[in-house]
Amino acid sequence: MSEPRSQRIGLVVFGSIAVGVLFGLLLVLVAFAGDAESRITGSALVALGTGFVLFAAASRSTAQPQPWALRPGVAAIAVGLSLVVLDPGDHQLGLMGWAWPVLLLVLVGWSFANARRSLRHWSRPAFLYPALFVLFVAAVGGAFETVAEATSTNAPASGRTYVVNAHRLYLSCTGRGGPTVVLFNGLGERTPSWTSVERTVSASTRVCVFDRAGEGFSGSAVGAQDGHQLALDLHELLRTAGVRGPYVLAGHSVGGAYALVYAAMYPRQVAGVALIDSSSPDQFELPDYPRFYSMWHRVGALLPSLSRVGSHLFGTPSPREYRADRVEFNQLPRVFDQAKALRSLHGKPLAVVTADREAVRGWQAAQAKLARLSTNSFQVHVRGATHATILEVESYARVASNAIVEVSERAA
Repeated sequence: MSEPRSQRIGLVVFGSIAVGVLFGLLLVLVAFAGDAESRITGSALVALGTGFVLFAAASRSTAQPQPWALRPGVAAIAVGLSLVVLDPGDHQLGLMGWAWPVLLLVLVGWSFANARRSLRHWSRPAFLYPALFVLFVAAVGGAFETVAEATSTNAPASGRTYVVNAHRLYLSCTGRGGPTVVLFNGLGERTPSWTSVERTVSASTRVCVFDRAGEGFSGSAVGAQDGHQLALDLHELLRTAGVRGPYVLAGHSVGGAYALVYAAMYPRQVAGVALIDSSSPDQFELPDYPRFYSMWHRVGALLPSLSRVGSHLFGTPSPREYRADRVEFNQLPRVFDQAKALRSLHGKPLAVVTADREAVRGWQAAQAKLARLSTNSFQVHVRGATHATILEVESYARVASNAIVEVSERAA
């Protein structure tokens, strides 16, 4: 015996929401995997609209048709496709932040009022209302984020920005003496990540920290930047700021790979290198890294869109910084290949500081291989430290600082 038409609406409500969610995951994690924020957001809107349209169409075969769902569905699909096709830039997306939360609140209010009037079934509070509540929270968070970004400042406590290759880069130097130590941030890190190291090293010699384009206190660059472009930017930044070489380069995580690219391009400007639990040029040869890269390539691209609904509320990076991280992450295969150009530092001092906890398979062997880049190298294992805490915990950061100071003294 077939299910009564009055009971089919529950399956339609649940199925429409489920199809919308699954279609959205298919679009953002497969079809547009790793793509720009506008296309990720646009594809999510297309999936949202698809759910509404399916709800309106499928409910026609039930005793409680819901024609009202067609309008918001078509509108969401139209806006989503516009974002995917037009691919607006950062500035345009920021301006849209003043409009889309209001429009989303209108959509939620419209849907709530119409569902309350025309949908008399337990699936309304069980499925539809929770879905609308998620959209309501996103709209409120988006409004808060837009206002917070407009009223917050991005002014550093020290240092300044310089115009380099048509964009602004932040640089801060402290201490006296030479050779000057230049610190390279890891992926997702900013200059404050080096606070403990900077404080210790500056007692012995001059130390400079900088933010890459689009990150921290630096302005955005046009297009993606690989290791060569970063090295060109840094070389010009140091020249413009009057910071004379040769330098001791110190990098954490992927910052170490960037330091190696710089050393390969400007060998006469490099007095020594310190690699702090550094990524390896052979990173993709580690057993688990290709799988991790493929996964994070998809997931990391969602963060700029997600941060639009309240990164200031949770103290996470801004959409601008998440966008810069996504672009940088996509460039890592090229950066690692460029770092392979450095065959040897010969007799220049090299420190390899390695965390001994939670290392992925092959990491320790890759660290030992890094130490063989120079005939004047030493390796330090930091007991108890992980890849992140080697900079975050004062006692571990002190070990890294001492290694940098030793490289500086050997270079001097």
